[in-house]
Amino acid sequence: MQGRLHRNCPVGDPNVPYQRKSHRSTKNTVLMIYLKAYIATATIFFLLDYVWLTRVAGSFYRDRLGSLMLEQPRLSVAALFYVFYVVGIVIFAILPALRTDSVLTAVLLGALLGCMAYGTYDITNYATLRDWPVSIVLIDIAWGAALTGISAGVGYLVVRF
Repeated sequence: MQGRLHRNCPVGDPNVPYQRKSHRSTKNTVLMIYLKAYIATATIFFLLDYVWLTRVAGSFYRDRLGSLMLEQPRLSVAALFYVFYVVGIVIFAILPALRTDSVLTAVLLGALLGCMAYGTYDITNYATLRDWPVSIVLIDIAWGAALTGISAGVGYLVVRF
């Protein structure tokens, strides 16, 4: 099966002469897939997190973290997180899912990434900060898993269809 690729894999086999001619268009296709995945994932991730933070859980965090929270969040720092984290979602959840042609892979790998990323933050805070509530740890990890899994699933579906 050498040289054979999954039927949906956009990268061609450079050993096949007729594909060499379209190497540039293959590169453009792969770049467009990455870009489409990134934009779709970033959009859904930001929208869901915005609703979560402003409409659903804002008072939950304020009630438990009170004096630790800033009056106004540092939006440039938050934006930096979104930019890099969405790259991680695309690389570690969506691209493997595209290789296996499975939205379930995108959702599960996204949820795992969310558990790891949000868990790292919350468990470290719980281990090192005097008054970091365990309720924040549990809710935040669950939210990170759900948010990242859903975002990866949507990003995958946008690329596939």
